[in-house]
Amino acid sequence: MKYIVNSIEALPAVAKEIVKSLDKIKIAAFYGSMGVGKTTLIKLICKELNVDDTVNSPSFSIVNEYNTEMGTKIYHFDFYRLKNINELFDIGVEEYFYGDNICLIEWPQIVEDHLPQERINIKISLLENEKRLILANK
Repeated sequence: MKYIVNSIEALPAVAKEIVKSLDKIKIAAFYGSMGVGKTTLIKLICKELNVDDTVNSPSFSIVNEYNTEMGTKIYHFDFYRLKNINELFDIGVEEYFYGDNICLIEWPQIVEDHLPQERINIKISLLENEKRLILANK
């Protein structure tokens, strides 16, 4: 999937398309530079998934858990501040990644070797005039 997003108002449609893919593949890895809109897109995906909780970047906690109206859980990871790979295993990452719940991962390149092979890679790039290019593939 390829999207060119001209404004934040166009992002909900992209989030809706990504959610359709999450029905089969539960892991989504979000790539992009600081401030490109990874967390904003994740917030919209969570809204589309009917998350009851406030969605914020888990920059300091590494992982946030959100509940949906249907009683399922969504896990939101941010590996930017990960000090070493042991922290990844200390939080029990295998249980998250290989469970039945959706995992949304910011800064996945930091733990690339430990991510499940079956995942959706979402790459967000900043274009001119504040436009975004969003590429999503398996």
